[in-house]
Amino acid sequence: MRESVPLDSSSAIILSQEPDVVIVGAGSAGIGAARRLLASGLTVTVLEARNRIGGRTVTRSFKGHPVDLGAHWLHAGPINPLVKLGFERGEPLRRAPTEGHFYVRGKPGSRAQSVALDRAFAMADRAMTQAAKAREDQPAAKSLPPGMGPLGHRVSDIHGLVSGRPLDEVSLHDFPSMEYADNLFIAGGLGDYVGRLGKDLPIRLNAAVHAIDWSGQGVQVDSSVGTLRAKAAIVTTPMTVLQADAIRFAPALPDEVREAIHGFTRGVYEHVILHWPDAPFKGPDRLATLIGTHRSPPGLLTRIDNTPFHFFELDQPHAMHFDRRDVHAPARFAREILTEHFGHRALRNLSVMHATTWRNDPWSRASWAVIPPGLAPIRDSLKAPVAGRIWFAGEALSRTQWGTAGGAWEEGERAAGEIAERLKASR
Repeated sequence: MRESVPLDSSSAIILSQEPDVVIVGAGSAGIGAARRLLASGLTVTVLEARNRIGGRTVTRSFKGHPVDLGAHWLHAGPINPLVKLGFERGEPLRRAPTEGHFYVRGKPGSRAQSVALDRAFAMADRAMTQAAKAREDQPAAKSLPPGMGPLGHRVSDIHGLVSGRPLDEVSLHDFPSMEYADNLFIAGGLGDYVGRLGKDLPIRLNAAVHAIDWSGQGVQVDSSVGTLRAKAAIVTTPMTVLQADAIRFAPALPDEVREAIHGFTRGVYEHVILHWPDAPFKGPDRLATLIGTHRSPPGLLTRIDNTPFHFFELDQPHAMHFDRRDVHAPARFAREILTEHFGHRALRNLSVMHATTWRNDPWSRASWAVIPPGLAPIRDSLKAPVAGRIWFAGEALSRTQWGTAGGAWEEGERAAGEIAERLKASR
């Protein structure tokens, strides 16, 4: 008879100690994988190191409003599984505006200036997409065209922000796969949405996995809440955590797999969450570009869900600089930049509510994983199962949606589908 343990003292969900599949991590990839496996009639136990589900999608309430601390965008609607599922479930999805705000020294910019910025973005995207067709890889920054004009540096900075690293550290073969057309948001927060999708799944919280032994017929998973045995395991742990040897594998993983894991570098994208009721921006969910002064925000998303909340975004160079300073440095930086553009009086009602630090979170160590120039093939090395018993999944393995909750979900479902087919064939 299989042993079982309850999810927690208040839950009626029973977790098997010998399920068909153990899933490491209850983020988007783990939840997507669990739902797929359960739908296939397999038994599952999910082990989550945190005291909550969702991974790098989490929603918190500030002044009574839900605000995402991690992933917020639902990118690439036509191919995003979380968008498709959301429409099927009747979730409160809304389209992201395609037009943003454009300010020059604190005043609305001219139509000609806005058109010039759009033209620079279009030139950069065409050049990178064309250059990526070449067989030889190179840093994405090398393909930027010289004729983008004075706004070219702004285009490079924005692309570096959404890539998680400066463009000279990002594979050109990887960059064009980032499809940002037809984006959506979800009322109430993406973190809460993912949490709803994970409701009633067999998940054990506060269960950090320390080791996976795959020397026998199946796998033995050692965790802070005991040892589980299963036919297979799906590991959704972020690449940066695996690089720190947080999970020991016995025997050691094949060289090709270990090299692929260590080939990724950490992407950094942090939010400084502002409450600014009298901000000059009109209309919900619009990106804002501020230029014309000594410094500009790396990124700015305004009036989130038509509330007084705004995301002042930090790219990797700025965020890493703050690691050597006090915890209030990001808030001071946001105020300094906005003061340069709008003046002190405009900020009299601005409050900084929170600054995220995913790069220093022990269970993430990054906002997402980035592939450096020349290493685009490492994803395929990780998609192949290890001895038919260990699968890897997560946003890092998604070719078309890397760095996103949708990409993580996609890869969780992929791994689960492969396991379901294999176990069905072995019966």
